[in-house]
Amino acid sequence: MSTTKNTISEIKNFIHTITDEQDPMFQSLLDDERTGVQKLIAQWYKERRIEAEQLDQFKQISKYEQELRSAGFTHIAGIDEVGRGPLAGPVVAAAVILPEDFYLAGINDSKKLTEANREKYYEYIMTEAIAVGIGSVDAKEIDNVNIYEATKKAMLAAVNNLDENPDYLLIDAMKLETSYPSNSIIKGDAKSISIAAASIVAKVSRDRLMKQYEGKYPGYGFSRNMGYGTKEHLQGLEKIGPSPIHRKSFAPVRNVLYKIK
Repeated sequence: MSTTKNTISEIKNFIHTITDEQDPMFQSLLDDERTGVQKLIAQWYKERRIEAEQLDQFKQISKYEQELRSAGFTHIAGIDEVGRGPLAGPVVAAAVILPEDFYLAGINDSKKLTEANREKYYEYIMTEAIAVGIGSVDAKEIDNVNIYEATKKAMLAAVNNLDENPDYLLIDAMKLETSYPSNSIIKGDAKSISIAAASIVAKVSRDRLMKQYEGKYPGYGFSRNMGYGTKEHLQGLEKIGPSPIHRKSFAPVRNVLYKIK
């Protein structure tokens, strides 16, 4: 099939549908000497390389899940949290059980993704996951028990909120006391696909909540800093004082309270 009579715009519209370089249509493009067509061919090869790299990366961070499935486990829950460092808002954890055939190109630690990609991946994970559980511990409880214990409580709540019972837990860094067999993985959000998915769900869930708090507690920039101690946030603290969702046991907030007293 000859494509030399097609305009470059037409070729641009259909070349993305070609998945195999042995495709007769693609082979005919290789003989088209027009600069625009050759650029489209180069772009096609670049996209295939990226796809291959993403597939390889996905396989690399699916090894824990593959080994566990080989051992007979089917409902493997990845668990991660977000919000240990902020001065305000809750710590939020997610537990995610993915199906065996799950694939999402480019998935990684939520902190390395753009906000747009996190939102897109979040929607896909929520649609495709076997089960998703969310756990949250507010600022008051964080002050009562400390952030480490609060993080464990949020993670346990996320597991308990799963609609399906897990048979194995893959946990990012933390160790949890549960009845389920588990593995605590340092930097697990970059080593396990289930933990990476939980990282994204936890991050998007907490970010959405902090954006809602912006309307309720203006002046701190919560929709931009998500409760972290940015310059804008610290200036708001000095000017307005702490809000009900601030963590009073955290030094910058505690220091402002001390000045007020």
